[in-house]
Amino acid sequence: MRTNRSCGVLLHPTSLPGPGGIGTLGDDARRFIDLLAGMGMSWWQVLPLNPSACGNSPYSAFSAFAGNPLLIDLDTLAREGDLSKQDHTTVTAAEQVDFGALIPARHETLHRAAAAFFASGRTGRMEDFWHFCDTAPWLHNYALFMALKQRYKGKSWCHWPKSAALLNAEMFEKASVELGPEIGVQKYLQWQFSKQWSHLRTYAAAQGVSIIGDIPIFVAYDSADVWANRDIFLLDEQGKPTVMAGVPPDYFSNTGQLWGNPLYDWDVLKTRRYDWWIERFRYLFSQFDCIRVDHFRGFEAAWHVPAGHKTAVKGSWVAGPGRHLFDALISALGPLPIIAEDLGVITHEVETLRDAFGFPGMKILQFAFGSGPDNAYLPHNHIKRCVVYTGTHDNDTSAGWFADLTEQERCEVRDYLGSAGDNPSDDLVRGALMSVADTAIVPFQDMLGLSSAARMNIPGKAEGNWEWRFTWDMVDKGLTERYRRKLELFGRHRHQPV
Repeated sequence: MRTNRSCGVLLHPTSLPGPGGIGTLGDDARRFIDLLAGMGMSWWQVLPLNPSACGNSPYSAFSAFAGNPLLIDLDTLAREGDLSKQDHTTVTAAEQVDFGALIPARHETLHRAAAAFFASGRTGRMEDFWHFCDTAPWLHNYALFMALKQRYKGKSWCHWPKSAALLNAEMFEKASVELGPEIGVQKYLQWQFSKQWSHLRTYAAAQGVSIIGDIPIFVAYDSADVWANRDIFLLDEQGKPTVMAGVPPDYFSNTGQLWGNPLYDWDVLKTRRYDWWIERFRYLFSQFDCIRVDHFRGFEAAWHVPAGHKTAVKGSWVAGPGRHLFDALISALGPLPIIAEDLGVITHEVETLRDAFGFPGMKILQFAFGSGPDNAYLPHNHIKRCVVYTGTHDNDTSAGWFADLTEQERCEVRDYLGSAGDNPSDDLVRGALMSVADTAIVPFQDMLGLSSAARMNIPGKAEGNWEWRFTWDMVDKGLTERYRRKLELFGRHRHQPV
């Protein structure tokens, strides 16, 4: 990651404007990149782009490799001839993503596009499609998994018939033949996602904007990753998790967070020289310029909760691979442009692992107040090799956070930031930009000064997350000039494309 002073914006593509009911990789994404470039921003940070599963969360996905088909831009499919005007029905723009209505409608539209593509017989596009299929080693397992999931009406793979859930080589070949048409559809969708993302990233690079991706350390149990690689996870003979991932009680919850993800069998992965992890990072680095590693501390030790528990209170820390994994990654891939998400219960051992490889950690300004001047998140305690955020996707907006403080707490924030508190979003942004941290990242909601209604996620809440979208009329005409001036003032403006 670059070490000159820079700034970026955190916004997931689903939050982009547009008429299709959800943000996509189309024209509005390019317009957003133009906005960032005009401000002199260096980075656009996104959440995981994988096909979301439980609760529509990008951190719970059907695959750690595949892209989310909901992000495919339908206008692009129409321009390529895979959708007609009758097939491509425009939906009124909305400030919330209605996943319940969107998913079945988009599923039907995308299947029509795939059918039109396979019926077209256009040789050049077909050759490009097959080249993609031949160069994506994860693709067939994912496509077969999704085809089986459709056959079994969306049930988790552990509830499929045993012959499908615990697939052997013979049944793998049989299912691949039987489900060939649906497998083809799934591969088409991944081809289209890959093309659209590649074109968007190329556009961003031309404007001097680099993209930060996100890699969750854990994968969803109901995923192609676990189904096709059961030996690298801590599962019983029936494929059920013996322990579940989470974190102990913390800032967000007094009962901890029980994520429910299966945990890795690091002994098996070590004997395989961490091949699955190397391929995962290799693929992500082909998509992004830098990667934020979610729950980095899990590589040093992870919180193991026995299967069947309802909360994360009763668990234990179990050692992870530590530096052995990163040594293997560097040996295979070279230098790793990584941001280590080092929030929560962080020990000296976690910090040592992070610092051994020079990975910048994270500082969250919303965590900075209320515990005195030694709080590591206060700007005067920052170091250069870190990334400062006003808040993340798991935090309230800065305006909402400030409104929820007590008057005494608000007074402390005002005194520290030297502000009257009339615009707490701007105050925290200014604090982030002033920091000595090499990189500052601002959630777009805070740039717009939005209230809690624009919050992206509430940890522990099962429904109603990940739905927020902005509209272009929220972006006033002076925003670009104001932020260009801020970035110039604090030495974070990117004057030339990189």
